[in-house]
Amino acid sequence: MTNRYAVILAAGQGTRMKSKLYKVLHPVCDKPMVEHVVDQITALEINKAVTIVGHGAELVQTHLEGRSEFALQEEQLGTAHAVMQAEDALGTLEGTTIVVCGDTPLIKAETMEALLKHHDELKAKATILTGKPEDAAGYGRIIRNEEGLVEKIVEHKDASEEERLVKEINTGTYCFDNKALFEALKKVSNDNSQGEYYLPDVIEILKEEGEVVSAYQTDDFEETLGVNDRVALSQAEQIMKRRINEKHMRNGVTFIDANTAYIGADVEIGRDTVIHPGTVIKGSTVIGEDSVIGPHTEIKDCKIGDNTVIKQSVAHDSEIGSDVNIGPFAHIRPQSQVMDEVKVGNFVELKKVKFGKGSKASHLSYIGDAEVGEDVNIGCGSITVNYDGKNKHLTKIEDGVFVGCNSNLVAPVTIGKGAYVAAGSTITEDVPGEALSVARARQVNKENYVNKLNLNNN
Repeated sequence: MTNRYAVILAAGQGTRMKSKLYKVLHPVCDKPMVEHVVDQITALEINKAVTIVGHGAELVQTHLEGRSEFALQEEQLGTAHAVMQAEDALGTLEGTTIVVCGDTPLIKAETMEALLKHHDELKAKATILTGKPEDAAGYGRIIRNEEGLVEKIVEHKDASEEERLVKEINTGTYCFDNKALFEALKKVSNDNSQGEYYLPDVIEILKEEGEVVSAYQTDDFEETLGVNDRVALSQAEQIMKRRINEKHMRNGVTFIDANTAYIGADVEIGRDTVIHPGTVIKGSTVIGEDSVIGPHTEIKDCKIGDNTVIKQSVAHDSEIGSDVNIGPFAHIRPQSQVMDEVKVGNFVELKKVKFGKGSKASHLSYIGDAEVGEDVNIGCGSITVNYDGKNKHLTKIEDGVFVGCNSNLVAPVTIGKGAYVAAGSTITEDVPGEALSVARARQVNKENYVNKLNLNNN
């Protein structure tokens, strides 16, 4: 097979975004636009990919590190000038190069593969990815000859009435014979109102040299959407969200209302799991089978087992086992490990905790910087007092412990296996296993004291 190369154009500032964030790093379904493009490029059999960077170059390189080579376009002088920056990496190589914009996050690997194959089959020097929008106004029209090859590209403002009736347009994605591309780039002029070097001019140069220029029309125009402003960003978000949710549904996941569930591009969800409305799942989250997530739940970078229920809660950067019940209104903060068959109830917060199998914190508790054993019961309102104003300290609660309501466990402290902590206790020293610890003032009743107060008030 012919060697294949890719050039990803990602150097533009994106002034119409009106943002401090570099354009191609704006996320679509929890992933920067340019990463979506590189993901799809990676799915092809590409020998070498070169990303053209400019504004925000270091940030783009950080996101794509190890997945692409880079070339810097110091001045943004047009798309042809951008591709020329890849000459040192690609200019002398034999093969086919696909050029795609980093602000087209919806483009699919299948479409690019079909474009490459079409290019090879016609032995073309250049092939244009085209589409048919409902309204072609403002787009460059593709004018074909009787053989179906590209005769020319006509900009809307320069098109005749007859040419404006043509609906097939240039999407801005191309395939080229690699050597022909870099030879033609040297002939591109900037004799235009913007003083820039435009990549479509390569098509005209190749046509003038008698080379074959073909076009491949995608049947899904949505995927060619270029994001230049916040309106287009929102459109891309909606299309990508629908695409992701449909993929999960076809893989056996139930969405009660797919329109209101937001699932990131890299999330994995097992069969027969149910996603309720208002749920947001992002990052590298992996969810097992037969679980129920939501409604109104936010999960990011978590690993969640089978048959687990999480409702109206937040969980970040944690591991949650199988047969776990979380919520409503629980908060699982980073570096927590919730083992199987655990209950974390309403208004319970965990932070950097290992919470053992079968243990429970049913309501109104804060458990931070702690190791909780198996079959532990933590009563309502109990907390681990982990912070002394400068440092965090560890609380250890061993297997089978019962912590009564409204108890304070002042770290560092260990509650031994099978011990009981009486309700309302403030524990500042270790509790031996099987012991009952009572740490509160003895109750004193002063009879008729209220009457004395009333007399004094008189």
